[in-house]
Amino acid sequence: MNTPTADRAPGTGWYRIRIKGHLAARWATRFDGMTLTAQEDGSTLIQGLVVDQAALHGLLSQIRDIGMPLLSVTHTGSDSPPDPTTPS
Repeated sequence: MNTPTADRAPGTGWYRIRIKGHLAARWATRFDGMTLTAQEDGSTLIQGLVVDQAALHGLLSQIRDIGMPLLSVTHTGSDSPPDPTTPS
């Protein structure tokens, strides 16, 4: 393969994870380097760079462990952060 992402681990890239309910800012430390944004619809958007599948599963385990319902997981790309104005 001759693509820019060929040498990266599977699952590497920018993700948007949406959960039901709002998380207080103090929870941000639990989601290493991810940005938490409360949405008007009552959900929280967790977004940022995920280094591999193991890290993604770790994030999803954190969500499970705090008891927040998972609404969606979207891989937005591998090379650059998602456009914050684009809905997921």
